[in-house]
This record gives sequence, structure tokens and C-alpha cells, in this order.
Amino acid sequence: MGSIYLIRHGQASFGAANYDVLSAVGVQQAEHLGTYLSDLELTFDRAVSGQLQRQKHTGNAALAKQAQRGLRIPELECDAAFDEFDADQVIRTYLPELLKREPGALEVLQNAAQQRGAFQRLFVQVIEMWLADNEPRAGFERWQDFLNRVEQGLARLLERAEKGENIAVFTSGGTITAALHLITGISANHAFELNWQIVNTSVSRLRFRGGRMTLASFNSHSHLELLKNPDLITYR
Repeated sequence: MGSIYLIRHGQASFGAANYDVLSAVGVQQAEHLGTYLSDLELTFDRAVSGQLQRQKHTGNAALAKQAQRGLRIPELECDAAFDEFDADQVIRTYLPELLKREPGALEVLQNAAQQRGAFQRLFVQVIEMWLADNEPRAGFERWQDFLNRVEQGLARLLERAEKGENIAVFTSGGTITAALHLITGISANHAFELNWQIVNTSVSRLRFRGGRMTLASFNSHSHLELLKNPDLITYR
């Protein structure tokens, strides 16, 4: 059997002008991951990331650590199927409905970095609206559209995969959540309850044989736990 390792990107720049940049902590997380994988002598036959900067930076930083150890590394490929869904667009779409429920929501959203707990509570409500919405909108990626995109990306991996290959996919929490839903059959709402627990640079492993995939492990972040530094365990 082969393995697909779904790796969440390092901590991004939440609350900054450009979220899609790894923070200093995010870079450390990615480098620690690469060192840990090297210690395990776990190498990859292929490495793929989404197109987002935080995903590519995580992949390149982790692989560079393996190369420093003299291990063989593949070239990092890009596939937009593994991009995160556009959270800003989703929030904007459901903001009018959210304001009916939560009149103070706009102030929280505009100061999310200073009100993380309040932001998360509102974001959960927005995601619930997104999951329940089946109305087509031009230029808007519904949950089902996102799910189809991730499913197609996984199918492309399997089409090219050789028996026993190890494939790394540097991606995002929403993409991993969609994969969980597709592979395990758990409900979308339950999958997103797990989403909130996905640690930056955590590793979830899928095993595959032919066209069939199974979940072997979820949200492993031993590379961070072993450092005994709680500041390195982040969720956004």
C-alpha cells in the first residue's frame, strides 16, 4: 500500500494585511517538521502543494531540511485542487445573514486578531451557513464545489501513483476536512468540528491501494509536542 500525507501549512499571518504569509512561528513549525521527518528517514516520492504561498513555503521549508540531511527530495509540484477555500469570500457572502443574528459581528470581524475567540464563534456560524447552502452563485465556490475540487485532486494523485509510493500534500485545514468527509463518510458538520482541532503542520495519513483510500492517522503533531514549547502548537 502507498501513503498520502496531508500536511497542513504552518501558522499564517492571521490579522495581518496579507494572511497568506507564514509567520515566524509558521516557518519554525515547517522546519521542525522537516527535521522530524528526516529523523524518521521518511522521504517522499512526490510532493504536491496548493498554489497558496503559505502552502508552498511550508513544503519548501520542510523539504529543504531533508535535503540538508542528505536525503533525496522531489521537486514540489502545484495543484490548485489543494488550495484552501476562500474564507473571506465565504464570510462576505453570508455577512448580511450573520448581522441579523449578531449585530456586533462586523466589529469583531474587523478586529479578528484581537478577538480570536469571538471571531471563531462567528466563523463557525458562517461555515454552517455555507455547508447548508446549495444555491448556485456566479463566481462563488459552494461547499459542494469545493468538495468536488478536492475529490478531483485526490483522484489525480491516485491516477499517477505507483504502488507503495509516499506522497506529501502540503495543503490547508479546509482541504483536509473535505478529504476526511470524502474518505470516512462523516457528515460535513462533524468534519468541521474536527477541522477546528487541526494543528499547523500536523500530518494526516491516507493509505491507498489502487483507487481506494482509507484514513490511517489524523492530526499528528509529534514533531511539535516533542519540543515542549506550547507556543509552537497553533490552530490558525
